[in-house]
Amino acid sequence: MSDIIRLLPDSVANQIAAGEVIQRPASAVKEILENAIDSGAGNIELIVKDAGKTLIQVIDDGCGMSPTDARMSFERHATSKIREANDLFRIHTLGFRGEAMASIAAIAQVELKSRRMEDELGTHLIIEGSVVKSQQPCAGNPGTSITIKNLFFNVPARRNFLKSDAAEMRHILEEFQRVALVNPDIAFTLYNNGKMQLQLPASNLKQRIANLMGAGYYEKLLSVSQDSDVVKISGFVGKPESAKKTKGEQYFFANNRYIRHPYLNHAVEEAYSDLLPEGFFPTYFIYIEVDPSKIDINIHPTKTEVNFLEYQVIYSMLRSAVRQAIGKFSFSSTLDFEAETAFDTYFPKDRPVVPPTININPDYNPFEKSKQAETLPAGNNRSAPLPTDWEKLYEVARREVPAEKEQSGMLTIDANFDNEEHSRGFMQFQNRYIISRVKSGLMIIDQQAAHERVLYEQLMERMESRKSFSQQQLFPQTVNLSAPDAELLGELMDEFTLLGFQLEDFGQNTFIIRGIPADLVEENIQALIENVLENFKSSQLGVKIDKKVSLTRAMARNMAVKPGKVLAPEEMQSLIDDLFACQIPNISPSGRTIIVTIAADEIEKRFGN
Repeated sequence: MSDIIRLLPDSVANQIAAGEVIQRPASAVKEILENAIDSGAGNIELIVKDAGKTLIQVIDDGCGMSPTDARMSFERHATSKIREANDLFRIHTLGFRGEAMASIAAIAQVELKSRRMEDELGTHLIIEGSVVKSQQPCAGNPGTSITIKNLFFNVPARRNFLKSDAAEMRHILEEFQRVALVNPDIAFTLYNNGKMQLQLPASNLKQRIANLMGAGYYEKLLSVSQDSDVVKISGFVGKPESAKKTKGEQYFFANNRYIRHPYLNHAVEEAYSDLLPEGFFPTYFIYIEVDPSKIDINIHPTKTEVNFLEYQVIYSMLRSAVRQAIGKFSFSSTLDFEAETAFDTYFPKDRPVVPPTININPDYNPFEKSKQAETLPAGNNRSAPLPTDWEKLYEVARREVPAEKEQSGMLTIDANFDNEEHSRGFMQFQNRYIISRVKSGLMIIDQQAAHERVLYEQLMERMESRKSFSQQQLFPQTVNLSAPDAELLGELMDEFTLLGFQLEDFGQNTFIIRGIPADLVEENIQALIENVLENFKSSQLGVKIDKKVSLTRAMARNMAVKPGKVLAPEEMQSLIDDLFACQIPNISPSGRTIIVTIAADEIEKRFGN
């Protein structure tokens, strides 16, 4: 029997490696952006077409490569970052294993142009499916340009599993953000299908976060700082009121590398304990610096998972640093120590300081009956003087009740529960529930869930009929979003239009709102759109739902009346009428129970009857 074990050809081995390292276009974007950063570039341009499926190009002004280095960079396990195994414990750079470029070249058509500053000519290299087609000298600017065309052209099964262009573009934006957030001193530009989508000048970290996530973030960030022999922690966390229902804006960076670490994430959430409502997650951009010998970054092909040698100490220090940042914010919002000179405006310096005085009646006895109270006139006289002793308070309360109700010996509610002429027997409980009589007992309705159901069916009817009702804004509003949210809003533009919004893409992740739904009373359109997008993303995490249904649910949830809202009897009546005109009045679009009925016999059992 002949031998059956043989070495795989390099091209096949590279394709297998590409399956681990290059999972989608965003993976290729990450690898070549990190190479550009390692080259010492000060300006980096990313150009993508068809969400990277057709074209990915990165242009940098870094150190460039010699003809030999350019050819060697596509060999498997060829790297300039390490020389021996011990170097793995002193890693400061990004791409160090030498697999990325070989993996990309195995599944795409790659073109590289690179020139060093000291060279007159650069090199031009073309590779397709790990096969070098040509290499020759060329003219060009100092730096490197890498072009990746037709990703997965020779692995059609992998290409078929890619998602829509909009979904893949959001992944590219996420990788772009991660790289840009850890390198604020580098200028980045992103072009998508021939249009400039992002332009980030070199800046400080806080400004870079605001440029990426939206201008409103600048006021939402709290500085975090902690330094010790074990770890140095810096960055920003969001104010508690800026928490969101998704974990999208949570970033950890270890030694200038984006990482995922559930244990450290728990430390941050623990610092926000008792400050956030259930189901909300804090925003943070936290940078951790540790001795490279005390961190293992070589445990995952994409290097996003790491191990810390002293993870328990880092956990405690991180939680303490975040709590301190939140505490400073809470304290400074009450006391402003930089504003003491403002007192000079109201109190002249030559004005004498007079301590406050309190007048005390030493003969006052709270248990002595007042003659004035004894002669208090009877009847419902609200202008009569109040008694000075507590025993008369009950009598005042009784005078507030009409005489016919006082004679019955029963206290009633202000909503005239029995007077159907005014309220049809409705009353509001805890400003959250509507209670009404029915023949069998009492009916309790969740006002928010009921309004959510009514709005959902009304909005879905508009979607199906494609008839939108919009009101023009006297002064158009501007909405600034993060890059992924802006991409998502662009994808949902038609659906938002059917809901009644009139949107205009202004570029740079900015939209002009010229019209809003006719029945929308929300004044903060920025917050409304952000919340709708957050709810939409949350609904897409589980079972795949039609985006019209998902968006309509999110819109209804954010437009619905909130708990704590006081409703007039007419508003309760209108809401109940609309609810029972719905196709499914018992369950809200998010699955919550709307109506609970308590039977009369159940009430009697409670009283032991």
